[in-house]
Amino acid sequence: MFQRITLSQLNDYFKKLSERERRGVYFYRINGLSKKTEEFLLTYLQEAKRNGIVCIGKIPNPDERQLAYYEEMMGMEFRMDPAFFNAELKRWLPRLEVNQRENVAGCIYDTLLEMRKAGKNDNMLKNAYIKFMCWMYYKFERILKSLGQEQVPKILYEGEISTYELKMLRIIAVAGCDIVLIQKKGDQSYLRLDPKSEESFAYTANGESAFPEEFSITSLQKTIEKKERLSILFNESLTRIAATNTWLSGEPFKDTLVKAEARGEERTQFYNSFLRIIGVEDKAAYCNELFHWKEKIESQGRNFFVLEELPVPTLEEVNQVNRNNYTKVDQLLFDMTGKIQCSINRGLENQIRKAFAELIVEESGEEQSNLNRLKNYAVYLICWYRRYEKQLFANYKESEIGVFVYFGVCKTKFEALFLRLLAGLPLDVLIIEPDRTKSCMLKDARLFEKVYENSMQVQKFPLRPNDVSYGTVAYHAEQDLTTLLYQDSGMYREQQYKRAVTISLQTMYEELFLLWDQEATYRPNFETLQDEVIVPVMISKVSGVKDGNITKYWQEIKKLIVEDTIVIKNIPYVTSFDFHCQSATMFLKNRKLQRNVIKSHPSYMYGICRKEIQEHLLDKLQELLDSGLIKGTYSQGVEYKIISVALELNKELMRQIQKIDFTKKLPKLILLCTTEKMCSLEDSILIAYLHLLGFDIVMFVPTGYQVIEQHYTRPLFVEHQIGTYLYDLQIPNFNKISYDSHSYGGLMNKIFKRG
Repeated sequence: MFQRITLSQLNDYFKKLSERERRGVYFYRINGLSKKTEEFLLTYLQEAKRNGIVCIGKIPNPDERQLAYYEEMMGMEFRMDPAFFNAELKRWLPRLEVNQRENVAGCIYDTLLEMRKAGKNDNMLKNAYIKFMCWMYYKFERILKSLGQEQVPKILYEGEISTYELKMLRIIAVAGCDIVLIQKKGDQSYLRLDPKSEESFAYTANGESAFPEEFSITSLQKTIEKKERLSILFNESLTRIAATNTWLSGEPFKDTLVKAEARGEERTQFYNSFLRIIGVEDKAAYCNELFHWKEKIESQGRNFFVLEELPVPTLEEVNQVNRNNYTKVDQLLFDMTGKIQCSINRGLENQIRKAFAELIVEESGEEQSNLNRLKNYAVYLICWYRRYEKQLFANYKESEIGVFVYFGVCKTKFEALFLRLLAGLPLDVLIIEPDRTKSCMLKDARLFEKVYENSMQVQKFPLRPNDVSYGTVAYHAEQDLTTLLYQDSGMYREQQYKRAVTISLQTMYEELFLLWDQEATYRPNFETLQDEVIVPVMISKVSGVKDGNITKYWQEIKKLIVEDTIVIKNIPYVTSFDFHCQSATMFLKNRKLQRNVIKSHPSYMYGICRKEIQEHLLDKLQELLDSGLIKGTYSQGVEYKIISVALELNKELMRQIQKIDFTKKLPKLILLCTTEKMCSLEDSILIAYLHLLGFDIVMFVPTGYQVIEQHYTRPLFVEHQIGTYLYDLQIPNFNKISYDSHSYGGLMNKIFKRG
């Protein structure tokens, strides 16, 4: 008979009998799941189906027909004697060899003897014996012939085992069979039968967690079938298993310096890492440490590649990936996987195909029937792989693990998929983002995340010594204090926010004078959201003259001419733009601004502005195009007129925009329309554009005429009807107009005037 022995690793189960310690067998129960355990169970299930038995749930008790056949063939005689059991087995299971029969007979005798010592009478022993004999004949007969052979047979049992089932498996195990019990509900039920674990051993693994509800032998079988489907897409013999993060200590930068041969011994695996590092440990030393870490990697002869963004595939790249119309995932998978080619190494090519196919299959479960989206994922992955293959695997060696760093966070599902693809290759894949305020789209069960307490902004990865910027402890303390003062405190530092969303603030006429020169942060509905601010701006039209009092009318307007106010006295203000008209058509494609084309064009005049202001200008231009506010947009070619106007703002306007601060006082624009002249189309575009940029705008129209509305598809101005319509008013020199103390300021103005 065979002894139950302990294993050093799960793969010991697949050793031949002669390779094992004391030629023993393994009988273990698994109570939790890890990545390593799941891989083992997949292989073990295949072995059990090939040379063993798979039991799902209880082993059925012998039914009346089976018992009747046993009685007919064997009779009902029973004796507690090994020789009797041997003789009976020879008749009942004639295919057993002598040594196999003797082992089984001895195991039956030992088991029944223990039951007798536990107080069972002979009738109970006889019933147990007949049950064992029927189970061996009807359930286990096909593996009994393999007991004790060099290729040890396997039994895989899923469920909460009963007393007699455990005794049956114990008999077969000691006779020369390996057994694994899957206990999804844990070990409690088993330990009631075997409190001292004398019949089997409990297996535990690092990173183990409870079995998920959906886990079963059936789900394992589906995984195997999926792998078999994938196997036609690549040569499995040329691939290795990714033992991702199985060797980590928890210190990412130190772990990635460990050489490949020191990470694990299994030659059928490669030991890579998949890490996300958020925040920084020491601000003063961070950039220097990054640079020296990179230098240490390269000093080992390993490839090091950094990306700080993943530009979407170009039209040319996409067109090089030939696609078909697919009706099934398998069609898409077979066609797309075949497009992945690698000139570096056949093994690497198969590894990439394997990782790609497994990722697409996984996503097909998420996307269900959305084959078009799945196809888009596949195209992006292939384009990016083709683009970066040489940088990722420069001087590739199978014995080494290169390093890929994505310096930033995944902002889209496409980016996250690409990094997940790379994590299935012989690469250490690291997502490094020192700024803790940024969120990452990437989710993956393999991913190990390290989060540090401190946060800082670093524009680029320090690849060269002159990329490293050093800061003293005092400097970083000052930065932390600044963050503390200006975060959720109601106070804002200069130019704190780079992006803004403008909303129209509807007011009464009298409120114009109260809110006009007020900082944006004190206005109703002002709000900050992460890295952008919601700015309430005024855009009003004042029609008529209050009480027909022209003198007071001009005095009221004079009160609004504060610092940073642009006054337009003559309309149309903008009549022609021909500098950009010929170029505008190349700046727009599929209704999207071609920002790189615009910025690289010789006539682009905003390159001297702050970078964030340039982005703000283009953001709001895109917003104006998308809004459809200007009549004729995308129907009469007006979109090109909009681009022309927006890209040729005059010097006075640009100076106001350059210094705009969304939390402080906003730039102002006053239009005086005192005649029958109408605003041009270009005027209407300019007004709408400046409104989106963050200007307070008020138009005074004493005539009450519709001087600009004809160019808009919907109302833009908040209109105030304040009095009598008057015509042909002469606009005065506002420098010579003084305030009327009775019209504004009340008692305080009177007091100060007297003083």
